[in-house]
Amino acid sequence: MTMTIGFIGAGNMASALVGGLLAKGFSPKKIILADTQAQQLQSFKERGVLTTLNNADVVERADVLVLAVKPQVMKAVLQPLAIAVQHKKPLIISIAAGISVDSLNTWLGGSVSIVRAMPNTPALVQAGATGLYANAAVSLEQKKQTDTILGAVGLSIWVNEETLIDSVTAVSGSGPAYFFYVMEAMIKAGQALGLDEKTARALTLQTALGAAQMAITSDVAPAELRRRVTSKGGTTERAIATFDDANMQNTFSQALAACAARGQELATILGNEE
Repeated sequence: MTMTIGFIGAGNMASALVGGLLAKGFSPKKIILADTQAQQLQSFKERGVLTTLNNADVVERADVLVLAVKPQVMKAVLQPLAIAVQHKKPLIISIAAGISVDSLNTWLGGSVSIVRAMPNTPALVQAGATGLYANAAVSLEQKKQTDTILGAVGLSIWVNEETLIDSVTAVSGSGPAYFFYVMEAMIKAGQALGLDEKTARALTLQTALGAAQMAITSDVAPAELRRRVTSKGGTTERAIATFDDANMQNTFSQALAACAARGQELATILGNEE
């Protein structure tokens, strides 16, 4: 698949995507990045990637345009590019949270092929999970292009309704923070039980890695894996019973619902309903 990929914004997620593409053998000469800060572009230059301080240069050269700027500045960044986008007609991939397809389409002059992507931070280590939604203008070939780009940093899954992007945000977009939160709690609990911090941390992180790997490679659901290590009358059963007494499943449900609701609120705050 031959295409030139342009990035507006050269932050962490753009760096992750570029790194993933290069690791997959994508030519650095087919990637161009723009950022207002020259120092942000230096590491990309060193890898042979094309760079510029002018966003319009990227639009003129890109078949696929990845929008990797903060949501709060998206409108101001895109509106000056509308004429160039209408002329070039690239596929637009937005990785900004809370910016609707309708808003992006309006700011870029209308009739634009747009994919909303919700990646997560493990993309930085090529272990990401990304939810994708395409508007009606996106072709099958453009979906394949999107899979190539986001697939370079992990798993990518399409959803059929844009509202489900908020659900993706709740589960995987914000999800790494939940696991870090559990890790943090386990490390502190291990220390309270007498382990030194280094030992508690090493045991917690390796256990998290091992449990995730078991769940990924197993042919049964995580609930069944949990049951298999929860012997009747044993130590694990006592711990799980304590979680159940605290109604942890309901707490998780409420937390994820709150996350999804906040995504919807941000869409309104950022003017996405105009």
